[in-house]
Amino acid sequence: MGLVLDSSVLIAAERRGLNARQTLATVAASQPGEAVAISVVTLIELAHGVARADTPERKAARQQFLNELIAALPVQPVSIPIALRAGQIDGENTAKGVRVAISDLLIGVTALELGYSVATANLRHFQMVPGLGIVSL
Repeated sequence: MGLVLDSSVLIAAERRGLNARQTLATVAASQPGEAVAISVVTLIELAHGVARADTPERKAARQQFLNELIAALPVQPVSIPIALRAGQIDGENTAKGVRVAISDLLIGVTALELGYSVATANLRHFQMVPGLGIVSL
């Protein structure tokens, strides 16, 4: 088993002033023995946050956080099986009138493909991914 970290967990930690190492130590303490990874989609979301920083200091801090995460964690790509499974789930959900942001769907399906859960502060979106285990952090 393991965890794919959603950007909501990482952004909340960064806003509390934690660096990536402290954040990962907190995750490890709350979920002992779990492997931890991030999706390449999470990198996109975090890079977006770096680009939107409103001061040079905040931009540098966010970039450092991102660099530390990349060095510390495996980054899972969006593979063909992930893309196909996400498309199937999105189609089924849309047919039921349920919409999940594609970024959250890709992160959730990455976790499903790995046999992992998602660690998130955004329960609502991830609860709409069938079969996905969710850890609230």
